[in-house]
Amino acid sequence: MLDRAWGIGRSLIMYHGQPGKHRRMVRFYREFLGPGDVGFDLGAHVGSRVRAWRQLGVRVVAVEPQPDCQRILRLFFGRDDDVLIVAGAVGARAGRERLGISTATPTVSSMSPDWTESVAADRSFARVRWDRSIEVDVSTLDDLIAVHGLPAFCKIDVEGFEVDVLTGLTHPLRALSFEYLPPAHDAALTALRLVEQLGAAVGGYRYNYSPIETLRFASDRWLDAAELVQLLERFRPLGRSGDVYARLARPEGPTMSKSESQQAPRGDDVVGGGARRDPPAELPGQGRP
Repeated sequence: MLDRAWGIGRSLIMYHGQPGKHRRMVRFYREFLGPGDVGFDLGAHVGSRVRAWRQLGVRVVAVEPQPDCQRILRLFFGRDDDVLIVAGAVGARAGRERLGISTATPTVSSMSPDWTESVAADRSFARVRWDRSIEVDVSTLDDLIAVHGLPAFCKIDVEGFEVDVLTGLTHPLRALSFEYLPPAHDAALTALRLVEQLGAAVGGYRYNYSPIETLRFASDRWLDAAELVQLLERFRPLGRSGDVYARLARPEGPTMSKSESQQAPRGDDVVGGGARRDPPAELPGQGRP
């Protein structure tokens, strides 16, 4: 119980206890979101992005599998009609999956055993323990889109489950982000290939990188995929996490009509199993890692 209280308390201080960081977050996301837009926050944790996006007038779908974090989200946003809290996770297919929980450090709770094994060997994770697990409901991004429409922006911060999340998506999104962690560099490249595949039919994506919650871009211009890989290689030796941002090169972005949304397959709470795609193609000028 003390570990749980410590873990959640630490997250609240980290993500809600820095007013300057909140103001910077609002300014940062104004580039992607505005009043009336829909934003998907996958891995909402204790709701720092939800809070910033609501200040921008965004309608938020906040997906979070950890029960303790769900309680915090309901406490902060449960009376806000423009915040939908989805108790569960997003993955490659609808169903049930096990979530490994780190009680003392809930920010790194993960549904990917391969990811936890990979990062556990890194010095920065030396004190992290995934000490229990629970079974959670899983839907796909296509499922969420069928119910709520295409988001203007989708944040994917799911501790090594990013590839699974992107595998359950067949609609190119106007803009999105996914986490980058140097010990899981190869998985990030796979996620990048999936995003490239999604954007191929609509003019492609351009990319940037924001290191360690700075909410500032590392490049003064938007990059193609090969240039982004070069940029990540520069940051990789530092061993610190960050987020890759992708936006469509054509600013008008994709649209999805109401009739298309209604024709999407539906299931229980959110909807039923998302479509699968072929394996991702290699990046331009890049071999497989």
